[in-house]
Amino acid sequence: MNTEKLKYRGNENVIIKMMESEYMSIVVFDIGGSAVKYGLWENENLSNKASFTTPKSWNDMKEEMLGVYHSFSENYSIDGVAISAPGAVDAIEGTISGISAVPYLHYFPIKKEWEDLFGVPVSMENDANCAALAELWLGAAKDIQHALFIVIGSGIGGSVIIDRKLFKGKDLFGGEFGYMLLDGKHTLSEMGSPVHTAERYSKELGLDVVVDGKFLFQEADRGEPIAMKYVDGLIDALALGIYNLSVSFNPDMVVIGGGLSTRKDLIQRLNERAAFYLERQKAEDLKLVIEVCKFNNDANLIGAVAHFEQTVDYKKIG
Repeated sequence: MNTEKLKYRGNENVIIKMMESEYMSIVVFDIGGSAVKYGLWENENLSNKASFTTPKSWNDMKEEMLGVYHSFSENYSIDGVAISAPGAVDAIEGTISGISAVPYLHYFPIKKEWEDLFGVPVSMENDANCAALAELWLGAAKDIQHALFIVIGSGIGGSVIIDRKLFKGKDLFGGEFGYMLLDGKHTLSEMGSPVHTAERYSKELGLDVVVDGKFLFQEADRGEPIAMKYVDGLIDALALGIYNLSVSFNPDMVVIGGGLSTRKDLIQRLNERAAFYLERQKAEDLKLVIEVCKFNNDANLIGAVAHFEQTVDYKKIG
């Protein structure tokens, strides 16, 4: 196998070099605040996709993940486990810092615990960076030099690509767009996430059960005025974030991922609202290009595989 290992810190070369000989079988996880998606990478294809609800504790998470791993290892010879995770992921040190929707993943040697749990090589990378890797490899940005990736989920994640290199920054906060303050008080993650927006909608209506983002958009689609107000606010927050990032980086393309990216009207609405801010600030010369990611909900899984195949050195591990 091609065992070239790329060193990761700050700028990262993300031009994909896949293993050149035999195909690998990799169990892939994408950890989110609401659900953990998983699948099997076999014969250069992603299959057996499913998910489970994100557990409430680290021990429960390990139990669920190990159960998934065993379900695959009974029928396949597994070469490794690739993980897409939230937070500031240090792929070298094997730790996760910052904040995320799954706080129990942070500030301990989590990669080593995963390797001890599965008994095979493990790679891990930030979820938004995984999405970027997938789209740079085979997706919307395969011919792009400079791009911003925005992943909309329980929070807002992102990646900065400069000269087809992943820029993570000194403290691994490059691309953590969700921290951006929109009004001096509320962040992009708070205002642009369907999860948090649905929580505010539920609170205003005095609902006993908090609805999810899917329900919120369904209500808005049928013309329910309060739901429409909250969805409009979410779109405005995302467009303002895109405007701020675009005038800072002037990318060739902004790629949108996450569950919300499957909505057919999303890109048009974001373009219209971002154009309003560009015109208002007399920045119309900036030609904004917003595209939806090619792989939609599979981007993080596919990107985790790309990261695994770039970074795992079988000569050292095997």
